Amino acid sequence: MRLRTSFASAVTIAAALVCGTAAAAPHKLGTGLTMYFQMGGSPGDASTLPRELGAKAAAKALGVRLIAQYSNWQPEKMIEQFRQAIAAGPQCAEIMGHPGNAAFAPLVSKAEAQGMVVTAGNVPLPKLEAQYRANGFGYVGTFLVQGGETTAAAMVKAGHLKPGDEALVYGVFAEGIRGQSAEGVVKGLKAAGLKVFKLNISDAVNADPALSVPILVAFIERHPKLKAIGTQQGLVTSFIPKALQEAGKKPGEITVGGIDLAPTTIAGVKSGYIAATLNQQLYLQGFLPVVQCVLTRRFDLEGMNVNTAAGTDDKALLDKIEPLIKKGYY
Repeated sequence: MRLRTSFASAVTIAAALVCGTAAAAPHKLGTGLTMYFQMGGSPGDASTLPRELGAKAAAKALGVRLIAQYSNWQPEKMIEQFRQAIAAGPQCAEIMGHPGNAAFAPLVSKAEAQGMVVTAGNVPLPKLEAQYRANGFGYVGTFLVQGGETTAAAMVKAGHLKPGDEALVYGVFAEGIRGQSAEGVVKGLKAAGLKVFKLNISDAVNADPALSVPILVAFIERHPKLKAIGTQQGLVTSFIPKALQEAGKKPGEITVGGIDLAPTTIAGVKSGYIAATLNQQLYLQGFLPVVQCVLTRRFDLEGMNVNTAAGTDDKALLDKIEPLIKKGYY
């Protein structure tokens, strides 16, 4: 018989495992399990480090052998990395949904046929999650449209934006599911009556976000009435203050809403160049998929679906949590 549990019960079990209070077992419940884990960017970068630390902490606590994979946010590389994981034959794998359901579908089918527990993080794969949820396929990350709308609402409030104001949303609109987060910002700003321009973030900018600076400067110069810029790409967020400075803009002159907590993003919030940034709580995006692996392998539990975005952070909130940010917990 397949065991069932609520998410709250799963968290209770996981907490017991991590705290070492779950029975007098001779070894940790993850002992003998290997998990391939797609981290996203590059080792140690601001949008990847908290996820790394969370995954490694959970793996250590539960006794899981963790194999980290880094793609520099390139969807094609994520697909290749999953092929490598399947060939290695681990018990579990976490994949990032950037390539989309169709690209991953044949590979997930092959992994499932091998008995591998597969789950998703950072960007959801809703069709595959629905198909394989009973086998432990879940999602840990931001609910994308909702996160974008939350960012837009914070921008409107902070900048006192009004109907007719011009706004730019700089996002990964060409990346399917991942682009839903930027579409959420568009949706939220349009609901407030703003005139919204959409600009796609290229693969080149995804790989090297510093390239966003001249692009944004040129856009600002062509649109002198621009009142707001929104994005849901974390490293691009961190470069927006530099673009504003090069365009001759003072803090607050253009209201900026972004995502994640890179050091330069925090500096941008403190200086007033960034009004608010969506906090994805990336540590959870690393920690919980490892827990998913163990809960499914040991207890046959279904996939969890967890929204890690707690809301947006402004200067007051950052002052409170900055010591934890510096330690890599956000």
